[in-house]
Amino acid sequence: MAKKKAAANAFEYVEPIGDRVLVRKDEPKRETRGGIALPDAAEIPTITGRIVTISAVVENDEELPLRQYDKILFHPKNAIPVDLEHDNQLFVVPVDDIVAVFRREAPEE
Repeated sequence: MAKKKAAANAFEYVEPIGDRVLVRKDEPKRETRGGIALPDAAEIPTITGRIVTISAVVENDEELPLRQYDKILFHPKNAIPVDLEHDNQLFVVPVDDIVAVFRREAPEE
């Protein structure tokens, strides 16, 4: 009976509301470009990640160039952690805290 209750409480999907996106934060860097391994205390913090889900407000806003799976640079101050699984680094991030979107090609004008 305990298994049924645990399964009933499990969440499978997180949908951000308002001007927010759900981001999976990139792993922190553990070595430099030159291949020098860094101790855990000296990790270089990352504030990049991939958009997992976009709210309906953001999806319907033609002025926001955000799409699912975009790699973004974001300010972590207002990011809210989502604790679905202990090894996932999911955050709900306000659109105002997204600083840049990484693209392979320049947008067409």
